[in-house]
Amino acid sequence: MTVLYEDNHIIAVNKSSSEIVQGDKTGDQPLSETIKAYLKEKYNKPGDVFLGVTHRLDRPVSGVVLFAKTSKALARLNEMFKTQEIKKTYWALVKEKPEQPEGRLEHYLTRNEKQNKSTAYDKERSDAKKAVLSYRLIAHSDTYYLLEVHLETGRHHQIRCQLAKMGCPIKGDLKYGFPRSNPNGGISLHARSVEFIHPVSKEHIYLTAPVPEDDKLWKTFQAMVNSL
Repeated sequence: MTVLYEDNHIIAVNKSSSEIVQGDKTGDQPLSETIKAYLKEKYNKPGDVFLGVTHRLDRPVSGVVLFAKTSKALARLNEMFKTQEIKKTYWALVKEKPEQPEGRLEHYLTRNEKQNKSTAYDKERSDAKKAVLSYRLIAHSDTYYLLEVHLETGRHHQIRCQLAKMGCPIKGDLKYGFPRSNPNGGISLHARSVEFIHPVSKEHIYLTAPVPEDDKLWKTFQAMVNSL
């Protein structure tokens, strides 16, 4: 676990693609419990440690996740996520070049609970929720393209589903049409940064999560972007 930022009210960590943010039916230890154990040991806290989950990333996705260390911060962060005052930027590696170098995608998503999968439609449906994102092509190699993605809505598997609908499934994402899995079992979608006004101190906070250390392709693209 890599801590990206910590103060009295919030803590942000860089999640690996194998971790779950919160407990689920797998019974695997979630990131939230790992952080609680870290805080308990670091501050020698007796009893239970408070930690509020403010948002989630899918298990195969890496990158920055923000948690609240106080109930005051949790309530305010929850409201900030709801009103889109927290700006999240994602990086996605795809094999197919998008038709346009940048654009805004609007779809209507339905969710199949049994399959844990969403389906995107071009037209409105009574059983679907509107999903909106914008993307921009920021780098490419001979084989892959790096898209920077900004969410306007927060739907189940939204980036994975909408990019696949555009004809650009994310590298390693078998569920949404990529032909091969990644060696580590994750997908090449990374929550690159979050930007917001601190819910208590009112400071401007901008946090960037380094790409996965064990992935040469990610490291190559990060170096490309850094050199621009």
